[in-house]
Amino acid sequence: MKILKDFLGRNIRLTDERLQHILEHPELVNMEIAIEETLKQPQFIVKSISDSNAELYYRFYSGTIVGDKWLCVVVKHTLNDAFILTAYLTEKIKKGIQLWPQK
Repeated sequence: MKILKDFLGRNIRLTDERLQHILEHPELVNMEIAIEETLKQPQFIVKSISDSNAELYYRFYSGTIVGDKWLCVVVKHTLNDAFILTAYLTEKIKKGIQLWPQK
């Protein structure tokens, strides 16, 4: 298990099981460092519509193996914990309340 920090300095757990799940997707192989970078330097953070405790951290990457895409890292925040649920590449940012940058 790794403990990562987000841009606010909050600890976020990345378990071995979640990392293995993420890296099962061929387009995310070799993007482990990008996951850390997305937490530390997100371009956008959106509160999930389907889970009020989940935040979607986004950072744009050019030249991934599936083209230019946003990397989305989904983090679940609870009272005393935060952990990565999943990560994926996408063409657009999901709708929801924009938390960062603040409008």
